[in-house]
Amino acid sequence: MTINKNFKSSTFFLIALFLVWNLDASAQKKHEIFRQEVDKIISASKSDVGVAIMGLEDKETFLFNEGHKYPMQSVYKFPLAMAVLDQIDKGKLSLSQKIHVTKKDLLPNTWSPLREKYPNGEVDVKISDLIGYAVSNSDNNACDILFRLVGGPKKVDHYIHSLGIKSIAIAATEEEMSKAWNVQFTNWCKPRAMLRLLDLFYKGKNLSKTSTNFLMKTMTETTTGPNKIKGLLPKNTKVAHKTGLSGTNEDGITAASNDVGIITLPNGEHVAVVIFVAHTKLDEKSRDAVIAQISKKAYDYFLAKK
Repeated sequence: MTINKNFKSSTFFLIALFLVWNLDASAQKKHEIFRQEVDKIISASKSDVGVAIMGLEDKETFLFNEGHKYPMQSVYKFPLAMAVLDQIDKGKLSLSQKIHVTKKDLLPNTWSPLREKYPNGEVDVKISDLIGYAVSNSDNNACDILFRLVGGPKKVDHYIHSLGIKSIAIAATEEEMSKAWNVQFTNWCKPRAMLRLLDLFYKGKNLSKTSTNFLMKTMTETTTGPNKIKGLLPKNTKVAHKTGLSGTNEDGITAASNDVGIITLPNGEHVAVVIFVAHTKLDEKSRDAVIAQISKKAYDYFLAKK
């Protein structure tokens, strides 16, 4: 009887071991297929594409060309907003505080819904609204007003580095970037660094719950880049994201077309996605399609895991 019991115990153990091995092998195969699918999209784009993807609950991570320094363009308004909210959490500022915006603050020839609403300036605008303009609407004038409010790009750069995010540089305002093509490359980020920042933000460890919820809502209300991360996702998928886009030079090269954010899956779990499309001759529709295709692959992969 003892031998029979030991035999049964050993058999059950071997069966369980076999099933676990099979599950691990299947998961690894799906992992590799997903990598191959994204690699194929990147290769077909004939562009410099940096990608970082993470399941925020299980931490499974994918990195593509993550060692390159990509120009962020307006994506850097996300870390800027975090720096402003950090000052609010410390009691140095408040969301309801009003900032006087003069006509000189509203530069012409730059993207600015704020200027369109108040063309003559001389208006008091709440910090909460300035963050909304800068993040949800990617307003360049609102961005630079917020930079001045917290002491400039170097202060924001120092704050982000203090969180342990090192492979990122925030050096120039929107006004400075508009003056020369090469200035945009001083505001750079590696995909892994932006992924880590999204993860920290999602965890809510560096900002208060109120500030985290406010910025998450503001990013969910983003109006720019509807065909980027959200482009191929099911309608009404919640995506908290920040886009970035450069101009196109005389050689037909677009330096940056970006989108970074957090996708909420139907099962309530989340996927952080960072996609930088750089140094590309693709038109806007094709650039957006690259981002949308990769995002949809990530959505499908992580949803299928459950």
